[in-house]
Amino acid sequence: MSRTILSLLLMICTLGGFAQTQEVPANIKVTDDYKLIMHAYAKGVQVYICTQDPKDTSRYVWTFSEPRANLYAAVNYRKLIGKHYLNPAKKPTWESTDGSTISGAKLQQADSPDSTAIPWLLLKGITPGGTGKFIPVVFIQRINTQGGKAPATADGQHKGQLLEQPYTAEYLFYTKK
Repeated sequence: MSRTILSLLLMICTLGGFAQTQEVPANIKVTDDYKLIMHAYAKGVQVYICTQDPKDTSRYVWTFSEPRANLYAAVNYRKLIGKHYLNPAKKPTWESTDGSTISGAKLQQADSPDSTAIPWLLLKGITPGGTGKFIPVVFIQRINTQGGKAPATADGQHKGQLLEQPYTAEYLFYTKK
């Protein structure tokens, strides 16, 4: 009986660690003058293309091309609430199922605690479109990223090829109080 209780306690402690959110670094925090209006869970891919390194043309690198992700209301990824992509002006854009859009311009970035994950970001909301949830957005945070990072090495055999790196992230949308 005591072994069963001990096992259950260990399992609860272990699972509790997975539910905790990492501390948001100071350089990407949003000030108290703003309030959270939407919290979305993204699941998709970061797309890269293999190109010659502009600094050393004898080398090849994976160059970011675009994000493609669905946005969900909860971490169980069941209720679709939007999508994330690059707009024709090559700006990261979030589109709600209500038709509204907001694009972003990067202000700050912080390394993810997970070395295999894309960085955490703070973006300024720019060029809102349509009518709906995203119209009043002033700031967007990308936090709790998993995956999505390009491989550190590339070679000429992959020149021009696309690589889709699966990722998840949380996007938080803020407006003025």
